Amino acid sequence: MSAGLLNISEIFHSIQGESSFAGWPCAFIRLAGCGHGCIGCDTAYAESNPKLIDTEEIIRQAIGFHAPCIEVTGGEPLLQPAVYPLMKRLCDLGHTVLLETGGFLSVAEVDQRVHKIIDLKPPSSGVSLKNNYENICIAQESLPPYRNTFEYKIVIAEKNDYEWAKSLLLKSRLTEYFTVMMGVAFGELEPVELAEWILSDRLKVRMQLQLHKYIWPPDMRGV
Repeated sequence: MSAGLLNISEIFHSIQGESSFAGWPCAFIRLAGCGHGCIGCDTAYAESNPKLIDTEEIIRQAIGFHAPCIEVTGGEPLLQPAVYPLMKRLCDLGHTVLLETGGFLSVAEVDQRVHKIIDLKPPSSGVSLKNNYENICIAQESLPPYRNTFEYKIVIAEKNDYEWAKSLLLKSRLTEYFTVMMGVAFGELEPVELAEWILSDRLKVRMQLQLHKYIWPPDMRGV
């Protein structure tokens, strides 16, 4: 594949649904391909029927929405080497760039200006053993102002996930320095249950809902 070409699943304009940027209009660049096999994946369609698009055309389409931020997501976007210069170019053009990654691959080579939203996969995902904990070390070793470009996301489907996450956060002291977003797997756990667990344990996390799934049908593409 040419260094200037990427396999793209879709490019669209929507409301950013989860992260500290939730609620903002956002241009999304969804890269195709992942292969990690998370149970309950809600973007499995990104595994098939990709379109090979030149970097400059991707940028043209994304900035054409005139959104306050641009998110690179997947699938797993870091699987494609050409994504790194794409994100750098968007930053050079002055855009607020978000990366949402499954947390399996290192973010060490991602441009420091990119705001990195890194998943921590709990046991119910079936892939918790694939979490790349180097991404916590990279964040902890980063210096201002780039330390503020890291945040973590944990999707909770059951109490065992929550206990796993609580143990990890206490051990790593991640919440002392970084934003950790904790939300429910849509349709698997009632938000009130997670809220009560967080409050009971005085856990220093920011609870979130997948906002886009409450605005549009949860299986709708391009939102």
